[in-house]
Amino acid sequence: MTIKNITAAITKTEQSFVTLPLRLIAGLVFSAHGAQKLFAWFGGYGLEGTGQWMESIGLAPGYLMALMAGGAEFFGGLLLIAGLLVRPASFVLAITMVVAIFTVHIDNGLFMSNNGYEFGLSLLAITLALFIQGAGKLSLDGKIHNKLNQ
Repeated sequence: MTIKNITAAITKTEQSFVTLPLRLIAGLVFSAHGAQKLFAWFGGYGLEGTGQWMESIGLAPGYLMALMAGGAEFFGGLLLIAGLLVRPASFVLAITMVVAIFTVHIDNGLFMSNNGYEFGLSLLAITLALFIQGAGKLSLDGKIHNKLNQ
């Protein structure tokens, strides 16, 4: 398989606007959460604080786990917004949500009022939909795919 074939497979997408609101809203949410972890923006604790907390719940080494989760969320969110590499970004974000659900939220039940997993589950559903559907219209993936198939 050539680089062109791999790139075409990754960037292939349905040509509809269905995924646009999913990409933009989830991208905004993910990038903001990642910025909390990485840069202490929006009331977050940054890498040090997030790393200490992750270590305290058994995700070690905490600093590395914070860097990985924050990086996946921040950069993955930006990729969703741009519509670039949406399938790989969605895959990584889906794994991030599965880890968050099962390490932090599952014992608290469904509802957010009890720090439950409903928000993480919603983000997981969005990332799985984007993984299946692709970036859609108004995306860099669509432009790349069309250019490769001319």
